[in-house]
Amino acid sequence: MLDFIQDYAGWGWNGFTDFIVPFLIVLSVLVFVHEFGHYIVARWCGVRVDKFSIGFGPEIYGFNDRAGTRWRISLIPLGGYVQMFGDTDPASAQKSDKVKEGEETRPMTNEEKKVAFFGKPVWQRAAIVFAGPAINFIFAILILVGLYVSVGKPVSPPVASAIMVEGAADNAGMQPHDRILAIDGKKIESFEDIQRQVAISLDRPIDVRVLRNGGEVTITVTPERQSLEDRFGFEHTRGMIGIMSADKGVSIESIQTIDGRDVSTWSVEQKWETLSGLMGQSFLIGLPTAGENGVQNLEVNVLPALNEIGNEELILSDVMGQEIVTYGAVDAFGAAVKETWFIITGTLEAIGQIITGTRSATELGGIVRIGAIAGDAAQSGLMSLIAFTALLSINLGLINLFPIPLLDGGHLVFYAYEAVFGKQMPEKVMDYALRFGMVFLICLMAFANLNDIFQMVH
Repeated sequence: MLDFIQDYAGWGWNGFTDFIVPFLIVLSVLVFVHEFGHYIVARWCGVRVDKFSIGFGPEIYGFNDRAGTRWRISLIPLGGYVQMFGDTDPASAQKSDKVKEGEETRPMTNEEKKVAFFGKPVWQRAAIVFAGPAINFIFAILILVGLYVSVGKPVSPPVASAIMVEGAADNAGMQPHDRILAIDGKKIESFEDIQRQVAISLDRPIDVRVLRNGGEVTITVTPERQSLEDRFGFEHTRGMIGIMSADKGVSIESIQTIDGRDVSTWSVEQKWETLSGLMGQSFLIGLPTAGENGVQNLEVNVLPALNEIGNEELILSDVMGQEIVTYGAVDAFGAAVKETWFIITGTLEAIGQIITGTRSATELGGIVRIGAIAGDAAQSGLMSLIAFTALLSINLGLINLFPIPLLDGGHLVFYAYEAVFGKQMPEKVMDYALRFGMVFLICLMAFANLNDIFQMVH
């Protein structure tokens, strides 16, 4: 176990600063944002807030504001809560019209009931609960807008610069230099869009509309389901169609075969002489790739676009390179909303695949996996960590909207019942539902985190 920790997390002080600290900072920021959504709407609705806590357990630091709210940082930094006047617990699972003063309790006055959470109309209670997930989405959109305006969005052109022989794209009839315009009717603007759409499709056939020689062609491609393992040992199942992006060329030195002919022992000059005679036509090159049985030869179909390429790198496309697209504020907002929507729908589709058994439940990640990803993002730079924060904020908002008792979505179900039938759900039913929700969430978190640890160890 110690070897595993040292190998994967550089445990000790480096592991703590590289992985745990970034994770706790990101989580604390997102918890604050989420709970602030509940808090600010509650205050707008005239509800008195007793506690605003980042973390659970014993208080480390706290203070009271002029409105009587106790702002606190607690010992266990894995969540947080806002406890409103009239609630007997942070989850708003139970309410009480009693007020404790010292060792004694007394009934609430009419004025106190007016500022209690349970005393508000159902639409206000629903708005307060919904505000937490909503502000997570808003926060993510604002982060993305800031990134797109200040730094820009890295974009690779949606062009297949090379087609892997006998891959899904090759079998479907795709050709080098095909520009992908849409997948299943969804507009494609970058190679990253292609990767994400194909990844969540797994092995389901998709309709790919491409631009070829000035005309549009629609091709049905069935991605190949592949299970990939990251450096932490986490497995990810995704669809692959076998195309290469146009953001880089191919080192001539690395080429192992040309049209099936072994050139692995040739000099760069010899390879270049042969390649020069093939410019302007389609041919096959073999490249080394890591496989289950060591380094293997990956054959790809290419159509080099340029003749003047020197003798070190083979340029596969005339749209080579990754562009940094910057936006004005309005366009950045539209792009951020689109990105947020794509993440939401993609996450829901992946969850649906897990539920139906199309995707393995072992891909569910817990705190361990999130911490590892946060650490990787932090080591890649501040911008990567900020982008990861936006992604996690979207997922936090989405998960909290699931109709599971104890989560915000579960409370919204209760309020929907009350709005439709004009009365609260029977207390006994709510009690059983909340108990089920607690057991379900505990089991789900235990499974996800044990699954993470098991995959990392093995």
